[in-house]
Amino acid sequence: MLLIFDCDGVLVDSEMIASRVLAGHLSAHGYPVTAKQCRERFTGKWMTDIVNFVRGEGVDLPDDFIDALKIKDVEAFKRELKPMPGVLEVVRELRHDRCVASSGPIVKMETTLGISGLLPYFKPHLFSAGMVKQGKPAPDLFLYAANAMNRSPDDCLVIEDSTAGVTAAKRAGMRVLGFAGASHARDMPDYATGLMAAGAELVFDDMARLPDLIAEA
Repeated sequence: MLLIFDCDGVLVDSEMIASRVLAGHLSAHGYPVTAKQCRERFTGKWMTDIVNFVRGEGVDLPDDFIDALKIKDVEAFKRELKPMPGVLEVVRELRHDRCVASSGPIVKMETTLGISGLLPYFKPHLFSAGMVKQGKPAPDLFLYAANAMNRSPDDCLVIEDSTAGVTAAKRAGMRVLGFAGASHARDMPDYATGLMAAGAELVFDDMARLPDLIAEA
């Protein structure tokens, strides 16, 4: 079995940080939005799709919007980012093949996984939405990752924290577990319900449970 992990909100507790930075950056460019609204609207989605959505709302975001956001993200991550509680201990003991498939770019994954101490357990098997035609909730990224790892979709188990990611995994014909243990998920009472509605087999909020859940899969 191949384990496919999302990055932000699964391996690293980054969404609260990233949504705050994104909200500030969007607001400064004429699209007033709160961090909570960013989490509700954009969690799990490819940044290019977010920019296109905002432009479709009539806001003229500059061409360097994403590049400038990346710099702000890295600065904030270096100050605040932590691995998801318990994930380092779990990943060290996993014997399954694994990879990361994230909407974020490779350089962001290398930064966040590097800061959190997780990068050695996944590199070089990092896959970004930038490698495919469509990001989550389209299945392209998960299918690309499975193909690159020489696995069929029915031999993959995805661990996702977003409805977009769960939907993408289901569309790819993969089994998917929903994770609701990140800070942003705990901040939203109906988070687990949304993951189940999107197609997660079950939802868990403690990484220490993951080995047993994998064994039962």
